[in-house]
Amino acid sequence: MRDWLPFEWIAATRFLREGRAQSLFIVAGVAIGVAVIVFMSALLSGLQLNLVRRTLSAQSHITLLPPDEIARPLRDADPERELARVQRPLQRVRSIDQWRKLRGQLQALPGVAVVTPVAAGSAFAQRGDASRAIQLAGIEPETYFRIVALPDKLVAGSARLDAQHILVGIELANDLGVRVGDKLRIAAANGNSVTLTLGGLLDLGSKPANQRNAYVLLPGAQSLLKLVGGASSLEINVSDLFAADRIALDIAGRTGLKADSWIGTNAQFFSALKAQTISNTVIRLFVALSVAFGIASVLVVSVVQRSKEIGILRAMGASRGQVLRVFLLQGGLLGLGGSVVGSAIGAGALALWHQFARNADGTPIFALAIEPALFGSAALLATLVGLAAATTPALRAARLDPVQAIRG
Repeated sequence: MRDWLPFEWIAATRFLREGRAQSLFIVAGVAIGVAVIVFMSALLSGLQLNLVRRTLSAQSHITLLPPDEIARPLRDADPERELARVQRPLQRVRSIDQWRKLRGQLQALPGVAVVTPVAAGSAFAQRGDASRAIQLAGIEPETYFRIVALPDKLVAGSARLDAQHILVGIELANDLGVRVGDKLRIAAANGNSVTLTLGGLLDLGSKPANQRNAYVLLPGAQSLLKLVGGASSLEINVSDLFAADRIALDIAGRTGLKADSWIGTNAQFFSALKAQTISNTVIRLFVALSVAFGIASVLVVSVVQRSKEIGILRAMGASRGQVLRVFLLQGGLLGLGGSVVGSAIGAGALALWHQFARNADGTPIFALAIEPALFGSAALLATLVGLAAATTPALRAARLDPVQAIRG
């Protein structure tokens, strides 16, 4: 039955079977290491994705703004002297020049998924004697909803926007004592005002946003804020979240406008993500090292124990390359076997965590993205570690002198 098997395979599997206890212990050690890698990698990846989604659920990846207004320093009669102190001018709500043309150019850039205009500014929402300061945003629903999914945040009413309706946060509605269908007067600082019907209530995920944010159609905000035909910003989403900084720099260089990426505006959060990634890598490294030393120690002992057998094999005509491959194959088989068992243990631990780690309302704390590639990479890593760990013992076995090995 084994006539078709290579000599190295027969010898390697026989050595592993004869040292059954050692083989089982090292497979168990590799399995535990792989299970830790699989579990921690999936857990940290799920946590990072959840944090990123929560952070970006109410903002775009890149915000394009007009450049800041700069005051020119005044000079006196002496051209060699100028006033040392220049007061920065008040930054007014301004439109991006030729934003429609610019929007088409940005949409054609590689990596850019969607571009939408926003006309935003401060205003007051009034209901009877109650008045609250708000951040009013005029949007194009069909494109803006691809960036901020307002329909998913709706708790009452409808996300349908037209010239007569407004969407506000739930805290703002509570402060003003209004419900869906009630009228609100929206007044801008320039004196313009309009009365709109409350079409829907939104839960934007944070109390400050729920207290201030309000959404109307783009033309309505343009008229109210005296930005007729204009857009105070272009909101951009990109295909790769973590390429937002690079794309923002490229856009700023092309247009001369301010391009703020979510990475720059959430610097502390992004640093925390990087720290998590580094810690995950360190964990993988130390687990891989422990697995490697475990396999190497077992195979070193195996070489010592089987030195006579190795000498007999060499005397019978086995080449040094064949002996080398026997022990490399043992290391690879130990790594592969442990990775298969460890992947199963890791998957089971993830299933248990997802089943029992839940919020008070019974919903999962966050969704775990269990990707098949994770198990494949863990198996490949364990197998390569096994081969690397077997290199030194294999070289030692291959260099044994047959006569001295047989004499013991």
